[in-house]
Amino acid sequence: MLELSILGFLHEEPQHGYELKARIQALHGHIRPVSDGALYPAITRLVKAGAVEQRTEPGSGAAARRVLSLTDAGRTALTDRLREPKDVEITDGQRFFTLLAFLRFLPDPAAQSAVLRRRKAFLDAPSSFFHRDGEPMRAEEAPDPFRQGMLRIARATTVEERAWLEETITALEGRA
Repeated sequence: MLELSILGFLHEEPQHGYELKARIQALHGHIRPVSDGALYPAITRLVKAGAVEQRTEPGSGAAARRVLSLTDAGRTALTDRLREPKDVEITDGQRFFTLLAFLRFLPDPAAQSAVLRRRKAFLDAPSSFFHRDGEPMRAEEAPDPFRQGMLRIARATTVEERAWLEETITALEGRA
C-alpha cells in the first residue's frame, strides 16, 4: 500500500520526500505509521522501475532537495493497481481506504464500479469477529458489553458503507 500511496500522491503533483511522507502519514494515520526506513527504499524501487523520477532542486534553506514526480510508466502502474487490486486491498478496511483515496485516477467509471462491486460483495458475505457453533455471532449474542460494542460499531459502519457503495455504483454505472 505504500507504493500505491506514493504513486497516487505523485499523480496529484510532484513532491519532495518529506512532503510525501507527511501526506502518506495523514492518510494512514496512527494505524500504519510510515518510517523513513520503509518510505525511501520504496521510492528507490519505484525510481529503478521507471515509475518515478527524481531531480534535485535548491531547497528553501541551504540544502538541496529531491523532487519526485510520476512518469508515464508510473501512471500506467497506478492505473493497473487500481483496476486490479489484490484481494487484501478489498477486504482490509485500511487498505481499501487507501485504494479509495486514489480510485478517481482510474479513468473508466465501469472499472471504478467493478472495484466497488468487489468491496460490496465482500461486505455482503456473512462475517463477524466472533463465532459460535461455526456461525458468525451477532452483537445481541455477544457475552459481554465490549464485544457487543465491537459488533455494533462494525455493523453500523458496514450499513453506511453498503449504502455509500450502492449509491456510488449506481452513479458510476449511470455515467458509463
